[in-house]
Amino acid sequence: MSNDRPLVGILLMIGFCAVAPLGDSIAKLLGETIPLFELLVVRFAAQVVFLLPVVWWSGKTLLLPSRVMRLTVLRTALHIAGIGAMFMSLRYLPLADAVAIAFVMPFIMLAFGKFFLGEDIGPRRLAACSVGFVGTMLVVQPSFLTVGAPALLPLLVAVAFSGYMLVTRQISRDADPIALQVVSGIYAMIGFGFVAMLNLGLDLPQLRMVKPDMREMLLLAASGFFGTFGHLLMTWSLRFAPSATVAPIQYLEIPFATVIGWLIFRDLPNGLAALGIAITIGAGLYIVFRERALARPVTPVQPAPDPQSVQ
Repeated sequence: MSNDRPLVGILLMIGFCAVAPLGDSIAKLLGETIPLFELLVVRFAAQVVFLLPVVWWSGKTLLLPSRVMRLTVLRTALHIAGIGAMFMSLRYLPLADAVAIAFVMPFIMLAFGKFFLGEDIGPRRLAACSVGFVGTMLVVQPSFLTVGAPALLPLLVAVAFSGYMLVTRQISRDADPIALQVVSGIYAMIGFGFVAMLNLGLDLPQLRMVKPDMREMLLLAASGFFGTFGHLLMTWSLRFAPSATVAPIQYLEIPFATVIGWLIFRDLPNGLAALGIAITIGAGLYIVFRERALARPVTPVQPAPDPQSVQ
């Protein structure tokens, strides 16, 4: 599949921006009655159930290089931490606020690239990071006054997913993305099994499994489906178009989350949070377009011919 159909890639990323908040909103609804551990188990179990047939049908293998397998363990742990922190934050925060705060991730990614990969940030991107972080704090501030420390959970989401993307960048060329998701889901289920056995002696409330009613079962299935399908849409978008093309589109997730949050929960960001969201989006888009400009190959300037040599 070639990366020469940018319109298809953009449409797929728009689909992701619409689907991802739907999955989060369902998790917010279920958070009132379903323990966090059960939400995570269903989310990663659905990842295996939905994607394993795709791997079999396409004839791909789940056997990955040993280096990739080791890094996949770390990637899975970061994925679980990121989704878990998002699900927990949605119990306290409006959907749009939680999503907007988590969009501090591009700034954290630049910092990780600087400290772990030795990449040069530069003064302009550093300034954009500072402005974006100020915007994020404007979103956090009213929520922090209302709910306290849980308002910081989306920052943990951003840190976890920044590490997740950093590891994914290291192994993306050596593994099929769908097979990688299946292996990650299998690792997650193995880890959840150990946690469940450990909780037999601890009996922590958020690590329990409860029997859902029919409505909750349908919502759990929908949460797993939207979570898995959204990730596939993002993966497919990057197959049809380069990341520089689709990255700006991902910021549409914030207005989608705002609309969905209002329709389902009647939640809207207040004036200060709305200003912070606008600042965060502006700074993030600046970084995206700056990265695109720096990645663009420079065409060497041909020297003008010497008039004497022409004669």
